[in-house]
Amino acid sequence: MTYFSLKDINNLEHLYKINLINSCSGYKSANLIGTKSSSGIENVAIFSSITHVGSSPPILGFFCRPTTVTRNTYDNIKNTGVYTINHIHKSNFKDAHHTSAKYNSSISEFDKTSLKAEYKANFHAPFVKHSPVQIAMKFINEYPIKENGTILILGEIQGLYINNSLITEDGFVNLSKANIATINSLDGYAFPKLEERLAYQRPK
Repeated sequence: MTYFSLKDINNLEHLYKINLINSCSGYKSANLIGTKSSSGIENVAIFSSITHVGSSPPILGFFCRPTTVTRNTYDNIKNTGVYTINHIHKSNFKDAHHTSAKYNSSISEFDKTSLKAEYKANFHAPFVKHSPVQIAMKFINEYPIKENGTILILGEIQGLYINNSLITEDGFVNLSKANIATINSLDGYAFPKLEERLAYQRPK
């Protein structure tokens, strides 16, 4: 095995270090966050840090990069209080990836890709049309991470739209049936397949 000490890691070439550290933690979720500014400009951006925080109340979290530069998603969430989380299908993962490009806040990524916005139940933020899982979120809190300047954003699920064929009798959402993307590092896309669900484990 190749060994990297902390000193080795700190001395690595910048891009090599980013790829190494972003990929060594394993596969991550691949989601599009949809927002709309107070002036009505739609925004959609890819995130690979969305994670389950708790089920009661239903809370999801994600990390925002430091706000030393303009972060349209962060600004829109703070100004409007709402956003959507949308899973990425195999058919549009390349356009989803393109939303990581740094567009001016006056430009909507929906206009620069084949992704389409749609609205449901008078929710202010746009969903991504045809996404197999769409989640309406309300901002509830933020926690600055002083060690690197990132921000943990917490939101509460306000509504959940899931393709009927993906939900099992016990509420499990079988994402592999929908060819949902996952991300390795920042640019490696995979489409995992469910092998088996194992029973709740108790001590032997």
